[in-house]
Amino acid sequence: MIPYHLIFIAVLSVKLKTKTYLRGIDKEATWCKSNAYGWVYGHGSFSLSSHKDPFLGCFVWMKNSASDAKRMCLDKFHLKEDIDYIAMDSKADDYAPYRELEKQRYIKLVTYCRQNMNKTEKRRRMTADMHQPRHQQIYKERGYRVKPMQGLVKEIFDLDRCWMKGNDSNRWLFAAMGLTVQMYQLIAYINKKSTWRIKEKVLG
Repeated sequence: MIPYHLIFIAVLSVKLKTKTYLRGIDKEATWCKSNAYGWVYGHGSFSLSSHKDPFLGCFVWMKNSASDAKRMCLDKFHLKEDIDYIAMDSKADDYAPYRELEKQRYIKLVTYCRQNMNKTEKRRRMTADMHQPRHQQIYKERGYRVKPMQGLVKEIFDLDRCWMKGNDSNRWLFAAMGLTVQMYQLIAYINKKSTWRIKEKVLG
């Protein structure tokens, strides 16, 4: 088993193809505001990657408008024995998941805290915790570890646009993409090769 120890979580919003490629509008797609692209109408993915060894932990479909922080709390319970830290962006800036992970699952949530929200003693303690040098370094590393891993899946499968319409179709499609990347990364890991350079192997 590849040890997680510390995992990074991110959400990828995938835009819909234009009407040139689709007949009609995908009524199951939803809106989401992306820091990089603004408002995006389409489907989203929930992904995690490990810290020590570059490895895709999961890549699965979720609603574009859904909360990745809530999804994380639901999905990562079975990994609690293997995880010490979880790093997420400012969308996880919420005391509830911070306390839930630490008290019940012994996992430290590392995120970016909005200063204007420090109105309670609990929030101030959380913010002070996030400002510890160790936690700031972990959050900094998220930028050059999780995003490239997400970009790897996007590059291999040309995910600038959704391939299909509908939640069910994209659910199995994203799962297949994630599983394929995991398989080839595991092969590379076992053979002591780069888990980044798998595109040619995946595409054949």
